[in-house]
Amino acid sequence: MKIQINPSDLYFRYPRKKDCRDLPKFCGKPDPAPFDRYDLYEVVPMFEAVMNEVDSREQEVLQRAEELLGQLPSFINTREMVFDALVEGIRDFAEGRRNRS
Repeated sequence: MKIQINPSDLYFRYPRKKDCRDLPKFCGKPDPAPFDRYDLYEVVPMFEAVMNEVDSREQEVLQRAEELLGQLPSFINTREMVFDALVEGIRDFAEGRRNRS
């Protein structure tokens, strides 16, 4: 079952760029389109895809993904590059949380 993230689930606040709201968003690879990490309408679908990929629904994992997004270098700028970096960065953490339960 796909995870659904609401803006209230996020640790950080992101601007809502309403002029871009109706543009296509990340829905899987390949996606070489540029990623706007400062747009709520971009980050929510990205975090949903990442959380589904690592098979986690835990708030701590989502927060770790948000923190990692803020630390990614600016040359990681396409949707698929951001997706790969986030999945790689939180996979072990999510797995550790799952094994602890």
